[in-house]
Amino acid sequence: MRKIFTSLCGAVLVCILFVNASFAQQNIRGTVTDATSGETLIGVSVLVKGTTTGTQTDVNGMFSINAPANSTLSFTYVGYTTQEVAVSNQTTINIRLASAATQLAQVVVIGYGTQRRRDVTGSVATVNGDELARQPVQTPTQALQGKVAGVQVISSGQPNSQPQVRIRGTGSVLAGAEPLYVVDGVLTDDIRNINNADIISVDVLKDASAAIYGVRGANGVVIITTRKGKIGPPVVRYDANSGFSQLANKVKMANRDQYVAYLNDADPGKIKSSDAAPLTIPGTTDWYGAVLRNAFYMNHNVSVSGGSDKSDYFVSANYLTNNGIIQTNNFQRFTLRENSDINISDKLKLSSQLSLTRGADRAVPLGDTYNSIYRAAPIIPAETANGLYGNTSAWGNVGNPLLQINKTNTLNIGNRVQGNLALDYNPLKFLKLHTAFNDDVVFNNNRSYLYQYNNDASTFTIAGGNQRQTNSSLTAEQNNSYHYVWDNTATYDQTFGESHLVVLGGYSMEKFRSSFINGTRVNVPASPDEWFLSLGDPSLNALDANGGDLYTRQSFFTRANYSFGGKYLLSGTFRRDGSSRFSTRYGNFYTVGAGWVISEESFMKNQKIFSNLKLRGSYGELGNDNIGTGLYVVTAAINQPYYFNNGTLTYGSVIQDIKDTNLKWETTNQLDLGIEYGFLNNRLTGEADYYNKKVKNALTYVSIPGILGDPDNQYVTNAASYKNEGAEVSLNWSDKVGPKFKYSIGANLAYNKNTVIGLNGGQALQGGGVGGQGNVTRTDNGHPIASFYVLQATGIFQNQAQVNAAPTNTYEANKVGGLMYADINHDGKIDANDRIYAGSYQPKFFGGFNVSMSYGDFDLNADFYGNWGNKIYNGKKAYRYSPEDNIESNYANNRWTTSNPSTTDPNVITQSTPASTYFIESGAFLRLNNLSLGYTVPSELLKRAKISRLRIFATSQNLFTAKRYSGFSPELQGLDPNNTTNILSSGIELGTYPTIRTFSFGLNLQF
Repeated sequence: MRKIFTSLCGAVLVCILFVNASFAQQNIRGTVTDATSGETLIGVSVLVKGTTTGTQTDVNGMFSINAPANSTLSFTYVGYTTQEVAVSNQTTINIRLASAATQLAQVVVIGYGTQRRRDVTGSVATVNGDELARQPVQTPTQALQGKVAGVQVISSGQPNSQPQVRIRGTGSVLAGAEPLYVVDGVLTDDIRNINNADIISVDVLKDASAAIYGVRGANGVVIITTRKGKIGPPVVRYDANSGFSQLANKVKMANRDQYVAYLNDADPGKIKSSDAAPLTIPGTTDWYGAVLRNAFYMNHNVSVSGGSDKSDYFVSANYLTNNGIIQTNNFQRFTLRENSDINISDKLKLSSQLSLTRGADRAVPLGDTYNSIYRAAPIIPAETANGLYGNTSAWGNVGNPLLQINKTNTLNIGNRVQGNLALDYNPLKFLKLHTAFNDDVVFNNNRSYLYQYNNDASTFTIAGGNQRQTNSSLTAEQNNSYHYVWDNTATYDQTFGESHLVVLGGYSMEKFRSSFINGTRVNVPASPDEWFLSLGDPSLNALDANGGDLYTRQSFFTRANYSFGGKYLLSGTFRRDGSSRFSTRYGNFYTVGAGWVISEESFMKNQKIFSNLKLRGSYGELGNDNIGTGLYVVTAAINQPYYFNNGTLTYGSVIQDIKDTNLKWETTNQLDLGIEYGFLNNRLTGEADYYNKKVKNALTYVSIPGILGDPDNQYVTNAASYKNEGAEVSLNWSDKVGPKFKYSIGANLAYNKNTVIGLNGGQALQGGGVGGQGNVTRTDNGHPIASFYVLQATGIFQNQAQVNAAPTNTYEANKVGGLMYADINHDGKIDANDRIYAGSYQPKFFGGFNVSMSYGDFDLNADFYGNWGNKIYNGKKAYRYSPEDNIESNYANNRWTTSNPSTTDPNVITQSTPASTYFIESGAFLRLNNLSLGYTVPSELLKRAKISRLRIFATSQNLFTAKRYSGFSPELQGLDPNNTTNILSSGIELGTYPTIRTFSFGLNLQF
C-alpha cells in the first residue's frame, strides 16, 4: 500500500512539475523582417495565441515578450501574411514575413472558394487592391484600366458613372455585354458603392471557368474581396487625397471671324443689316470656358481593424466628393463598411459583411447641354450686361447652355444596403458546410425642377429672345429594388498520398424585385422647400407613371478539382440554372480543364532557366439571361379605339407586339489554351493565352409581315451568332539594384477579332443614329458588331467639270467645294446601296504597361493604357441642327473656299450631308493613366507619435493622351440619347461627357 501511495505521489509531483514547466513564463526575443527585401518591419503585432498578451516590434524590427514554453506566437502586419510559430522552449525567434501581394499571387478566388494559382486550370487574373487605391477614381473597374490582359475598360468623366467593361470582346448585342460582379459573395451589376481603399484583391475570371456562375458568367466575372481584420491589437488607418479635375482635351471652336465667314457660305443672306447689333459686340464667346470649370475632388477613408483567435473585425468609413467639370454637376457619397468573423467554436464560424451607402448626385441634362456648348454661336455672349442670357436660339437651333444648367435642378438621392451573413461548419476535418444569405437593397429618390423663365425682364428669371419656360415643372420619382441570393455549399477536401481532391456541391436561390412611381406637375413654387407634387397644378400636363420588374433564378452546381503530385491537374464544373425570364426554364452549363506543371517534373529539377512553367487549357459553355423580363410573354393592349363598318367608335383589347414564346438563353462556348512561366528565380514572370469564344442563339430582330399588326414589324428571337477570337500576353519583371533601389516593369497586350458569323434568318441590325444622317452602324455577317456602314468619301469637287461628270447624289446636290463619293455598285447614282463597311469601334489591340520604382523612402509609379486598330465616328461634327451651328476651328481653317481649294474638307456641312468615311477617324490612343510620386517618412521620426507608417504623395489621373482623333476623347461609351447603354452606338461621339484630368495630393497614415 505504501508503495502504491508513494508511486501516486510521485506521479502527481511529475504532473505538477510538467504543468509548471508548461505554464512557466519565459522571455522570447527576436527580429521581424521582410521575406523578400530583408528590411526590418516596424510595428508588427506579436500576440500569444489564445490570450490578450501582445507587443509590437520597435524601430529596429525587434520584439520582446513573455510567453509559456508550450504557447504559439502570432505575427501580424498590414500588407503581409500572418505567420504563427510554436515557442517550444525557444528564447530567440526571428521571423521573415511574406508580403500579402505574394500571397495573393499564390491564391486566387475562383467562385465559391479559393485555389492555389499553380493548381488553376482556367484563365484568372489578380490585381492587388493597393494598386487600385492609389488612383483618384470612384470605381475599382476604372482603376483596372490597362492592368489585366484581355479586359477593356471604357470610362467616362461623368461623376457617378460606371465604366463599361468588355472581357475578351463584345459577346452580345441585346442581352448585355457587361460582366458579373461578385463582392464578398454578393452578386451585383453595380459596384459604384465600393470604396477602393477597402479592397484587398480583384480576381477576373476570363474563360469558361466562369461557368460556376452559369447564366451570369457568359461575359466574364469580376470578383472583389474586401479587407478583414487580423489577429493583433487595433490598427487604425487613414487615407486621404484632395485635388481638382479639369477638361483633359479641349476642342478649339471657330472664333467670331471664322464663324461669320462660314455662315455666309452655309446660309447666304442670314446676316442682314438688322443683325448688325450682335456682330458689333467685340470678342469671341468661349462657351466651354463659360460652362465648364475646374472641379473639386476629395476622398477620405478611415478604417479600424484587429482581432484575436476568437474573432476579428474591420470597420471603415469613406466620404467622397467628385464634382463634374460642368457647372452645377456635383456628387457626394458616404460609405460605411463592416466585415467580421466570429469563431463560435473550433468547428463553427459566423461571418458578416455589411455596406451602407448614401449618394447625392446633382446631375445635368448631359446631351442637351454638351450639344449646345458645341453648337452655340460664338458671336452671342453667354450673359449680357443687363443680366439677360445670350439668345443663342436666334442664331441656330440650340438653347443657351448656361441657361439650361442654371435653370434645371436635378438631384438624385441613392441609399443602398448590401450585405452577406454566412455560417461555416466543419463537422469533419475534410468537410466544410457553408450557407450564406446575400442581399442588395436600393432606395432611390429623384427629382428634377425646371424653373419658370421667359424673355420679359419684368417677370421671373429673365432670358433673351425666344428662350422661355412658360411654366415651372417638377418631376419626382421613387425607384426601389430588392435583390437576394441564398447560397448553400458543401466542400470535400482530402489528400490521398500524392493525390489532392476538392469537390464542391451547391444550391443557389435568387430573387429580384423592383418598383418605381413618378409624377410630373407644373406651376410648383420655386422655393426648394416647396418642391412637392401636391403643390403643383394637376390640370396642366400632369403625368404619372409606375412600373417594376420581378425575376427569379434557381441553380444546382458542382465542381471538382484534382491534382496529382502537384504536377497533373484536372477540373470540371457543372451548373444547372433555372430562370423565370424564359419559357424553357432550365439550362445546363459546364466547363472542363486540365493543367501540367512542367517545372515540377524530375527532369526539370536541375535546369536553371525556368523557375515556373505550366501548361493549361479549358473548354466550356456558359449562359446569358440578361434580357428584359417578360420578353417572351404575349400581352394585350387595352382600351384601344376601333371603328366598326357603320362608323361606330368602340374600345377593346388587342395583341400588338408579336413575341417568340420559345425564347432561350444565349450560350457561349469558349476554348482557352494558356502557358504560365517564370524565369530567373521568378524575377521575370508572365503568361500567354489563346481563346476562341463563340456565342450562339444570340438575340436579334427578325422582320415579320406588316399584316400581322406588329407596330415595328419585327420581333426578338434567337437567330444570331458571334465570335471573339484572340490572344493575350503579359510580362512582369521585378528586381533590385543595391540595398535601396527596387523596381518592377509590367506589360500586357491583347488581340481580339470580333465577327458576326451567322444571323440565321435574322436581319442586319441598324443603329447609331446621327441626326439627319440616320443610322451609321450595321451588324451583319462577316463584320464586327456595330461596324460603321457609310458612303466612301473620295475627295472634294474642285471645278464644275468634275461636278458634271459625277454620279447623281440622292442626298444633296453635287457642287464645287462639296464632297465626292464612290459609286460602289456603278449604277450612276449615290444612294444607300453604295454604303461600305468602314471599321468599328472595337480595337484589334489593347493593353497597358506600368513602371514602379523606389529608392529609399521615395516611390514612383506610372500606369499607361491604350488601344489601336479601331475607328471613331465624329458624330458631333456630322450632326448639323441648323446652318447656324458653330464649327471647329481646325475645320474652319481647312475647309474648301475659292482662296483655299482644299482636297480634304468640304466648303460646308449641312443637314443633308450623308454619313461617310469623311467623319470616320482613328481611335488609337496611348494615355498616361496614372502617375504618382510618394515619400514615406522614416520610422524613427514617427516613433514618438506612435505612428507606424506615414506616406505623403502627389498623383495625377490621365495626365496626357497621345491620340489621332480630333475630338474630345477617343474613349467613348456606347450610349443612346437617354444615356443608357446601346452597343450599336459604340464609338460615336455626340453629347459624350468628355474625359477629365485629375490632380490630387494625399497621405496614408497608420497607427
